[in-house]
Amino acid sequence: MELKGEQISLIELAAVALGDEAVHISPLARPRILASRKVIEQIIARDLVVYGVNTGFGKLSDVRIPHGELRQLQLNLVRSHACGIGNPLSEGEVRAMMVLRSNVLALGLSGIRWEVIELLCEMLNRRVYPVVPEKGSVGASGDLAPLAHLALSLIGEGEAFFQTQRMPSAEAMQRAQLTPLQLEAKEGLALLNGTQAMHAVGGLALLRAKRLARVADVSGAMSLEALKGTPAAFDLRLQDARPHPGQKAVAEHLLSLMEGSEIRQSHLKDDPRVQDAYSLRCMPQVHGAARHALAHCEEVLLIESASATDNPLVFAESGEVISGGNFHGAPLGLAFDYAGIAIADLMSMSERRTDRLVNPDKNEGLPAFLARQPGLESGFMTAHVVAASLVNEARVLAHPASVDNITTSGGKEDHVSMGMTSALKLRAVVDLAENLLAIELLAAAEGLEHRRPLKAGVGVERAFAAVRKIAAPLMQDRPLSSDIARVAEAIRRGDFDAEGENS
Repeated sequence: MELKGEQISLIELAAVALGDEAVHISPLARPRILASRKVIEQIIARDLVVYGVNTGFGKLSDVRIPHGELRQLQLNLVRSHACGIGNPLSEGEVRAMMVLRSNVLALGLSGIRWEVIELLCEMLNRRVYPVVPEKGSVGASGDLAPLAHLALSLIGEGEAFFQTQRMPSAEAMQRAQLTPLQLEAKEGLALLNGTQAMHAVGGLALLRAKRLARVADVSGAMSLEALKGTPAAFDLRLQDARPHPGQKAVAEHLLSLMEGSEIRQSHLKDDPRVQDAYSLRCMPQVHGAARHALAHCEEVLLIESASATDNPLVFAESGEVISGGNFHGAPLGLAFDYAGIAIADLMSMSERRTDRLVNPDKNEGLPAFLARQPGLESGFMTAHVVAASLVNEARVLAHPASVDNITTSGGKEDHVSMGMTSALKLRAVVDLAENLLAIELLAAAEGLEHRRPLKAGVGVERAFAAVRKIAAPLMQDRPLSSDIARVAEAIRRGDFDAEGENS
């Protein structure tokens, strides 16, 4: 991937973060990077006072730093801010951080040397990944602590992974035949101010969430077939009467999944029910609204991927250096909270459908808890209990982090975004949802076993076959944990994407 400071889609980000695609800075970016650096060097030469170049940081911005201590100022900044805690971010998340940070620095608005961005790219290409603890950012001046750990490896300090082994960064750089840099004026600050940690974590989680939104249609259609429900509510005339794009897309998808259903034809004429429960009937409305929320979040990230988010920014044409607040994570934090709420709502619908599959008071003649010998066997009874547990946890996590505020930095940072918390919560909700939809897929597939020899719609039958490649029918009670885990992994792997459209 050639980095020009242009927008990076989630698919493009994943190609680098989760694949082997190399990156490099476009030669087209070089003139503007050099021009912004020249402005910083002129400021130093003229001994002008500019925040972050020759002053302290945050509350200490009124402290003037002597010329001979400017390098030490940047070194101290990186060291002091590298105090994150918790598990390291995954390799993919760190790769995403590195490419996103390199891309926004390539905009040439940060006053940073070409060599710094080039080394960041080479570290990624040679698989030197800084150890970045996942906790510690409030998303105020960006992701200060996570990005400080990223910068720490750049100067040969802290820890890094190299060829999957964790070691001191200096050793990792030596093994990769890379030379750490000494930071010059403004460069530590340029590396630390930004939203790329929350963007990396939340962006990769959002990509999984988009897949889940489509798989929810698949599991929902399978449940509806197993429950002998009706697709009448998916009539496109209804959707045209309320023309939200996501709603119509879901209805079209559900109809395509159920096309040619023998189960539907078997009870079409003598079905005494007028309409299904909301968890079946309202899938276009609820699933469609979730798609809309995820699309909004994706649009925010696309803009952010090519946005200068450090402070101050250097405008080479006028020679001005302007302090502002582009590092504030509010756009991302709010979007990630919205996405987490949307996925939690999909989970709530899925759990209700699973309840209808196992509950003998609701399941349209299926055996109680889908057991072959109810009473002697418990079937999917506790699988539904697990589903309820997952939904409860997701609902707790769906509480927005972005509405919280804890003033930091001696009152200078008196409103913070908590965007990284929102990103981590979204990732956790997605983990839960993958397992929850796995439970629905397993239960719905079991329900279809009891409708044989009748076949479901063509798309549902393909999804049924995908489930059966992983988990056998429940002929007698057995532990279901491994089945759930394998189907959840199949969802992550994309095994149900053939039934999930190409969007």
